[in-house]
Amino acid sequence: MLRIERYTPGRAALWDAFVDRAKNGVFLFRRGYMDYHADRFTDHSLLFWEGDRLVAVLPANERDGTLASHGGLTFGGVVTDRRMRTGAMVDLVAGLRAYMPAAGLATLVYKAIPHIYHQAPAEEDLYALTAHGARLVRRDVASAIDLRDRVDPAKGRKWGANRARANGLAVAESTDYTAFMAVEEENLRTKYGTRPVHTAAELALLADRFPGNIRLFVAAKDDRLLGGVVVYQSRQVAHAQYIATTPEGRDLGCLDAVMDELLNRVYPGRVPYFDFGISTEKSGTYLNRGLIENKESYGGRAVVYDFYELPGGFPGDPDPVRGVA
Repeated sequence: MLRIERYTPGRAALWDAFVDRAKNGVFLFRRGYMDYHADRFTDHSLLFWEGDRLVAVLPANERDGTLASHGGLTFGGVVTDRRMRTGAMVDLVAGLRAYMPAAGLATLVYKAIPHIYHQAPAEEDLYALTAHGARLVRRDVASAIDLRDRVDPAKGRKWGANRARANGLAVAESTDYTAFMAVEEENLRTKYGTRPVHTAAELALLADRFPGNIRLFVAAKDDRLLGGVVVYQSRQVAHAQYIATTPEGRDLGCLDAVMDELLNRVYPGRVPYFDFGISTEKSGTYLNRGLIENKESYGGRAVVYDFYELPGGFPGDPDPVRGVA
């Protein structure tokens, strides 16, 4: 019998232990990451039990009658261990639909975990959602590199890295998030009129909590930081969370040097994939062609980030999927 429990802080250790052994878990789902911005979201994460066995968790928050994959995360669907099977996931989604009206929740907005983050096949949720009538309401496209069988980068990338080093740029790991985020903030302000999701202090805090997962690599000349990349490393993927350069760094090939270091020395053999993140705007309907072409010039190719919407409850006739064995 499936039982659904709302997360409370007393379950933090249990939650984290489950995420760590899950087949599609990433460090972003650990409570030390999710809860750093607890003041911005009303957490409504869920634990799913069969008897006394925890079978899945869902990082989520609620807002205005909607249960959503956690708003502080790029993605965050149902997290499961290797024992999860498709029929059990169909039943889990049925249980979730039944739970929602009693909790005052009318709709589920679900951000699926992209397949490159799976340690083992883990798309039972996608079948269960669509079998229950969920609609695909948004699709973003990211660019990822399979580091085990890399697509050749554009010729200019190697030339740019060599030019940067010839101009005296040195690439190294750094903990100076203040200097880097100042560059990132200026880039976003001048290009898009926006601000980064994280402040320098928040990023430094998270890097201190997850030192093996959050790392900063920079290119500098004469002790002046000219640009760099903040990398979020999970078990399967190294993800470029922030990429920024000064105008001088751009002229000297700063990012080519940093990416050459990451893609050819730091991450091969450590993770299967390097993910540059999405290049879409306006809820996925607008493709920033210049941005994605830049990522593809390093050898990145398309991986989609999908959003689904599912109503809670079972109005009208009983949903036949609930009876699937």
